[in-house]
Amino acid sequence: MLRSFFVLLMLASGFNASTGLASDIPPDVLARSTTQEVLAILKQDKDLRSGNQAKVYQLVEAKILPNFDFNRMTQLAVGKHWPRATAQQKQALVTEFRNLLVRTYSSSLTAFTDQTVDFKPMTMKPGDTDVTVRTEIRQPGGQPIPINYSFYKTAFGWKVYDVTIDGVSLVTNYRSSFAGTIRQDGIDGLIRTLAAQSARGETKPAPRPGS
Repeated sequence: MLRSFFVLLMLASGFNASTGLASDIPPDVLARSTTQEVLAILKQDKDLRSGNQAKVYQLVEAKILPNFDFNRMTQLAVGKHWPRATAQQKQALVTEFRNLLVRTYSSSLTAFTDQTVDFKPMTMKPGDTDVTVRTEIRQPGGQPIPINYSFYKTAFGWKVYDVTIDGVSLVTNYRSSFAGTIRQDGIDGLIRTLAAQSARGETKPAPRPGS
C-alpha cells in the first residue's frame, strides 16, 4: 500500500511541476508530460532517498497539497455525518485528514525504487468537469497495480478528490473507518483520534475494507 501511495505522491508532484495554465491542460496530458521529469528528480536526490524528513515534508507541502481538494476529500470520507458537523468541526476534520494523508505520502516517498507508470488512454469530451485518469504501476517481480485518479475541474484547475488503488477507493475506505469512530465517540472523537495519530507521528496506510 505504501508503494501505491508513493505513486500518488510522484504523480501529484508532476502535476505541480508543470508550467503554464494547468486548467487548460487535460489531466492525463499534464500527468504524462511531467512524470518522467519527476522520476528523474527523485532518482537523483540523495536526501529524499535517504529519508531526510525535513526535505520530504517540504516537497509534500510544495508539490502535493496544491493538487488536492482536501475539503471535498474530507467531506466524502466523513460521508453522511458531514452535514451535522459544525463549521469548526469541519475545519478541524479537514486539517486532521490533510495531516493524515501528508504523513502517509511523506513516509511513502522514501520507498521509491524502480517502479514505472503506464498511462491508459483517456476519453474526455468537451465540457467534461469530472474525469478519471487510469494508470498502471509496473514493478519488477510483482503484478501491475492499477491506480485511478478522480479529478474534477475547478476555477483553479484540475484537482484530485479520490484515488482508487487496485479497485479500492481511498475515501470509501476512510469513510468506513471514520463512521465506526463517529458511532462510538462522535465527530469530536474522530477529530481527537486523528489529532492523536498526528501527535504520535503515525503513518498508517488507508484501512482495507472490513479492517
